[in-house]
Amino acid sequence: MTTPVRVRYQTVEFGKIDIHLCTLRDNQQFSDPKGIAEELGISSALWPLFGIIWPSSLVLANYMSDYETDGKRILEVGCGMALSSLLLNKQHANITATDYHPEVETFLQRNTDLNHDDEIKFERVDWAEDHSSLGQFDLIIGSDLLYENQHIQQLADFIDSHAKPTCEVIIVDPGRGRKNKLSLLMDKYGYSPSHIKPINTDYLEHPFKGDILRFTREG
Repeated sequence: MTTPVRVRYQTVEFGKIDIHLCTLRDNQQFSDPKGIAEELGISSALWPLFGIIWPSSLVLANYMSDYETDGKRILEVGCGMALSSLLLNKQHANITATDYHPEVETFLQRNTDLNHDDEIKFERVDWAEDHSSLGQFDLIIGSDLLYENQHIQQLADFIDSHAKPTCEVIIVDPGRGRKNKLSLLMDKYGYSPSHIKPINTDYLEHPFKGDILRFTREG
């Protein structure tokens, strides 16, 4: 990948599993020479957010590291650097990754190669105008997805359209103040909501103040 942005390499450990990552060096990077991101409504300030490993993504990946995924079709929503997708792929789970940012797929392919694993299915999607061919899933996961109030309805609709009648949804929220509104919407769609505090977050530099949101629906 030839790019003017500066990158860094790191390894995240999950027990005996190492996930190798090429990420943006920091959240000051920006490169949109063809104006693709701008056309999608992604400003220069928002552009680099996809390319950093955020605390919520670490919490999600650690939560999923020993989760029962056998026989389940899994979707990661708003994957960014797709740490959970890379980990689940390493564990031979049936994982599909999605994001809106135009650079995510390039980094996903590069990081999949770094880990010497099979290609991860990816589709760039817009929650507000979903024309994807994703289909439906048994398990839907994501982290730090509720940046703006408008995202609550869009995310709930997107999840519901891609959830099998019996489905589980796991979203890590760092505490942006929108979890209860999402839970109310998911409840209307027939999901039973629960909020869980991560038990052990010693792998983070600072205490995690958010929650793991879990929604289940029985068909």
